[in-house]
Amino acid sequence: MTDSLPAGARLFLPPYLLERIASAGSAHLRECARHTLLVDQQFRARAGTATLPQGSARRGEPARYVHSAEQRQVLPGRLMRREGEGDSGDPAVDEAYQGLGATYRLFWEVYERHSIDDEGMALLATVHYGRDYENAFWDGQQMVFGDGDGELFNRFTIALDIVAHELTHGVIQHEAALAYVGQSGALNESLCDVFGSLVRQYQLGQSVDEADWLIGKGLFTERVAGRALRSMARPGTAYDDPLLGRDPQPDHMDAFVVTEADSGGVHINSGIPNRAFHLTAMALGGHAWERAGRIWYDTLVDRRLEQDSDFATFATLTLDNAERRYGATSQEATAVRAGWRRVGVLP
Repeated sequence: MTDSLPAGARLFLPPYLLERIASAGSAHLRECARHTLLVDQQFRARAGTATLPQGSARRGEPARYVHSAEQRQVLPGRLMRREGEGDSGDPAVDEAYQGLGATYRLFWEVYERHSIDDEGMALLATVHYGRDYENAFWDGQQMVFGDGDGELFNRFTIALDIVAHELTHGVIQHEAALAYVGQSGALNESLCDVFGSLVRQYQLGQSVDEADWLIGKGLFTERVAGRALRSMARPGTAYDDPLLGRDPQPDHMDAFVVTEADSGGVHINSGIPNRAFHLTAMALGGHAWERAGRIWYDTLVDRRLEQDSDFATFATLTLDNAERRYGATSQEATAVRAGWRRVGVLP
């Protein structure tokens, strides 16, 4: 199996959800899902074609540009808001702008990272992409958000962690470049969930006990029987809906899903490393971005993390980074080791 997407191209919504809707939804929902799947296939062939605007030369200051595709499939579209400008009055535009800023703040204020590439890369986003488009994606250069169908999915800018999740794909692209297939692909997805959750927790000032550890909360409409797209605390419990089915994520290696679909289960099996991070953060307490997040960030930028790294490789590196930063017998190293053991990755 090989990576089915071009370098850097990452879709937020798992294909298996859209395929269920395309086969069992109402006539309108089937059409929306089929159209989205078709657009996603076309996007794979032309990702990363936009020319980036000027970035930020001053460390600590982002350079944000939010465009509107105006329900067309054009990138980047019409510029609606740029760095320093006030609210546009368009909820999707302003949510994207705030989400880009919140993500930049976490990476800069906590990890001293100056944008996606650590060199001030412009944060470019397009909203209102296509008509009834049910996804969001990072295309290797920019963020793109659909408005959803209004029946199952709200606009994809509605959840801060979705914005942060997709931008983290960009950080991974510039660092480890984890191959988007199998366990390395699931690690790619998990890291995006980790930092997506941390951005929201940092924005809200939440402790590990106050956070809900949900990914995509608010994306589902009231018609869907579900809290969010994924749960980092309890993988496999985020939704259980007659149309969408049940959240398929495992929370332990004993239930690891072997599949050719979803690029080898990248969205499904990410629940295992997600839970390992959650367990580590809960054991350490306080704010997750401070110690657990630091260890995960140290590992993300660790030059020993190779493109085809599996769960065990990543886990071993997190443990080594915890020991290097905090000590071999530290609370941090103990929490990391226990977290990976409880999900069956470390013996």
